Amino acid sequence: MEFSTQTTASLHQIKTAALAVGVFTDGILSAAADIIDRASNGAVREALKSEFHAKAGTHLVLRNLPGISAARVILIGLGQHDRYNAATHANAEFTFAHYCVQANLAEGVTALASIECADASVRNRAQAAAVAVGRATYHYDATFGKRDRNPAPRLKKFALSISRNQASHTQQGLKNGAAIAHGMHLTRELGDLPANICTPTYLGNTAKKLAKEFKSIKAEVLDRKQIEALKMGSFLSVARGSYEAPAFIIIKHVPASARASDKGRKAPIVLVGKGVTFDAGGISLKPAGNMDEMKYDMCGAASVLGTLRAVAELDLDQEVIGLIPTCENLPSGRANKPGDVVTSMSGQTIEILNTDAEGRLILCDALTYAERFKPAAVIDIATLTGACIVALGHVNSGLFSKNDVLAESLLAAGRDANDVAWRLPLEDAYQEQLHSNFADIANIGGPPAGSVTAACFLSRFTGNYPWAHLDIAGTAWRSGKEKGATGRPVPLLVQYLLNQA
Repeated sequence: MEFSTQTTASLHQIKTAALAVGVFTDGILSAAADIIDRASNGAVREALKSEFHAKAGTHLVLRNLPGISAARVILIGLGQHDRYNAATHANAEFTFAHYCVQANLAEGVTALASIECADASVRNRAQAAAVAVGRATYHYDATFGKRDRNPAPRLKKFALSISRNQASHTQQGLKNGAAIAHGMHLTRELGDLPANICTPTYLGNTAKKLAKEFKSIKAEVLDRKQIEALKMGSFLSVARGSYEAPAFIIIKHVPASARASDKGRKAPIVLVGKGVTFDAGGISLKPAGNMDEMKYDMCGAASVLGTLRAVAELDLDQEVIGLIPTCENLPSGRANKPGDVVTSMSGQTIEILNTDAEGRLILCDALTYAERFKPAAVIDIATLTGACIVALGHVNSGLFSKNDVLAESLLAAGRDANDVAWRLPLEDAYQEQLHSNFADIANIGGPPAGSVTAACFLSRFTGNYPWAHLDIAGTAWRSGKEKGATGRPVPLLVQYLLNQA
């Protein structure tokens, strides 16, 4: 995708297939919409009177307006003027980009980023526009036999019309947004691939490909014997039930400053991603309905790879390390059984009361491994619990942390990136639910507060560094007719890393 900027002063003279301007439900026109209205003898205000209510997320196409060089002017509804915010803007940019894709256009110009809103700078608005274009142009065709049935979008050029004094900030925002979009694309494709293709080995090879593509990336993939040598007994117990070999992926972004010298090198930030490439539940077998969606149980791992791709493209001045334990969770004669006791890398023993609570069993060993890097912070990302969907639905990712500074930094990054999270409790009182008569800890705490007790389990392995847990079970993919990976929480993670760097 080629992103560029143009000035709003000559908006009516811009030659393009589609030009987006914003209008509000209360009859207020954005400055860009007013320019078009004046140049077209009141065509915009006439449309608002007769046929367009400007509800947020809606659009109206006006073709061949007198005095306007653009072939189409797309009125984008922004809702009420006094409620306009960053989320509305991001949705508006997506509405326009989606229209361009559906209309099979090769290029478009948007003036939406020129509209001021209190909770987003012009840089953030430009970033949101680039991310919106990436979302709209994502195209999955990896497993189609006849790819002409599902042609790729033609949209290749996208320009933001802004004032001259906003150009430098806008260009930086577009650069950041493009990198986030590329990371989301990788994350979505990995999630959407079927489990017979996107295996643990495939994820490992993806990490190695990133290392070949970017100078700042280094990747190492440990096999079963190497994982055994690390004494990751909890992780390996999950992998036992499948013929697919497990892998432990270590992928590092080392910025140019750190590559040049170790002096003054900052402590790394570690991202840990759950990589269960298919989760049948093991012996505690899941119901058949919608089990195909359990290919998405590796979206935490996919988001780590997508985030590393984005920070490498930006060559962010912050060392970032990704740790991905990856395997399948299947029933077999070798699989974990309810009541089994396994020993984690930390030495803590775990009674497995439910084999379908396997994500925490592989993450706990990766969290122990993270200690060796003496990290500034560790964030794990996992499609961990259905209970988080019950609590938060599909809007907010669940955030758990006892570190207020880290938690607030992640929440703020989510707001800035329009990829929101909600902080849930992590009090010690919940830990009692994980009591076991036969091991140091049980892997489930019963139905009450299921997402909280899952986070409590992970917290037992994170005492030596600042830690946060993101439960993305409700946000990593969509079901139904629009089934597909979302690419979340790559925007949140990249924004957090941008803020730290």
